[in-house]
Amino acid sequence: MSAELVTQPVVERVPEVPALEVRGLVKHYPGVKALDGVDFHVKQHEVLGLAGENGAGKSTLLKALVGLVKPDAGDIYLRGEKVRLRSVVDAADHGIGMVFQEQSLVPNLTAAENIVLGSEGPGVRRGLYRWDTMRRLAQEQLDKIDSSIDPLARTDSLSFADRQMVEIAKVLRIEQRTNVAPVIILDEPTSVLESEEVETLFTQVRRLREFASVVFVSHRLDEVLDVCDRVAVLRGGQSVGEVPTKGAVPADLHRMMIGSTGSDDHYHENLCEDAGSGRPERLEVRGLTGSTFRDVDLDIAAGEVLAIVGVHGSGREDVCRALFGAEEIAAGEVRLDGERLDLGGTRAACAAGIGYVPAERKIEGMVGPMSVADNMTLTKQGVRCVGPLVVPAKQASLVDRWIERLSIRTPGRGTAIQRLSGGNQQKVVLARWLVAADIRLLLLDHPTRGLDIGARSEVYRLMRELASTGVATLLLADSLEEAIGMADRIVVMSDGRIVSEVACPAGDKPTPLDLVKEMV
Repeated sequence: MSAELVTQPVVERVPEVPALEVRGLVKHYPGVKALDGVDFHVKQHEVLGLAGENGAGKSTLLKALVGLVKPDAGDIYLRGEKVRLRSVVDAADHGIGMVFQEQSLVPNLTAAENIVLGSEGPGVRRGLYRWDTMRRLAQEQLDKIDSSIDPLARTDSLSFADRQMVEIAKVLRIEQRTNVAPVIILDEPTSVLESEEVETLFTQVRRLREFASVVFVSHRLDEVLDVCDRVAVLRGGQSVGEVPTKGAVPADLHRMMIGSTGSDDHYHENLCEDAGSGRPERLEVRGLTGSTFRDVDLDIAAGEVLAIVGVHGSGREDVCRALFGAEEIAAGEVRLDGERLDLGGTRAACAAGIGYVPAERKIEGMVGPMSVADNMTLTKQGVRCVGPLVVPAKQASLVDRWIERLSIRTPGRGTAIQRLSGGNQQKVVLARWLVAADIRLLLLDHPTRGLDIGARSEVYRLMRELASTGVATLLLADSLEEAIGMADRIVVMSDGRIVSEVACPAGDKPTPLDLVKEMV
């Protein structure tokens, strides 16, 4: 008797529907094709990294995903369903929330008010807040990310890192609003955080994966590889590929972003000259004291790059602002090329040949509606004038030269600066101090914040070139690696005082761990 052949029924495996999918997204602006058929998808409970150079289309894509930009073509799908997102509220109703690079909280409201703003529900009755309910609703979201922030604390009393946690808690409120697993977009969430704050944020991002899908955008490629499951790369408004993060290194992403192997010498140390002995002191600071710092002594030689490092609250940012006349000085003396300066305001600093690139470029560094040309010549009006009269041709020639030299991606010099990508805005702010030849001291507060690896390399090259002409530079670096790579000397600040100094000779640089030991 022959054995009967028994066949098992074939069970087709249904592929998992992506939490978010973009197909062929296109967006044109006058003279610019910001998105040119972008495709990518985010799996459910996945952290997807989104990488690309400044101007690659990341910002436009994110704005399209939260309803701030209407695409010219292409489709967006949420959990397999095609959607049209007409506003931020519409996107939130579909379960998409975004933590913006420039924080969107209302500073004079409590954390609880910010978290439930626009979706108060039972927190409001007959037009009045029910504070116990408001606190409970906010606490539910803060508990999801294991945050100890007091829901009734005023937002402007919180550190930047804590405000970032409030932003995430606010986005998580979408889950109650829609009863679906949310898609959370984090746009440069670590750009102003210190290393210990970054690790805290990463812990929360990994926690988010349990009940949400995350799109993580950062120019810090090592962070992208650390916290993400997969990375999608944009170049020139197009999708150029994706890589799993396991086993990948930053150089892999860099090659995809720029379309070539690039250079490993991002700090351009081949252009570095000995800035030590033999050069005159350009800046001398003695006993500088302000509200958050005291008894600060600094010396920077002509052509030298001095970096100040320290943890959050060390006072280094306020020292930088004080040297530009933007922070009140209670005591101390500042000399530039031997001449004592009265830094009673920024006008005096500019007249003395001091330039300042602030960390908050959108708030302090630029005038959004004004053109690239006008922003670039804003503090040096004489460079575009003959006598009291503005000469448009003179301004155009000067601005075009710097646009080309810094590789600023803009449709033209007349384009409003607010229409440029963040990195290109930063280049315009930097160029403002270079259009005139009288710059002697350059104060750089996180000058590469928000810049991709290619743009950072261009800024580093420019810093080296300026040093070779004798410009002294005070650098508040975006990372310890950047400080080590660019500085001739590093000063460590803690609790408003200088606590140590570390030399950075070529070929014998300290390690980040060496600096951390000094900082603590």
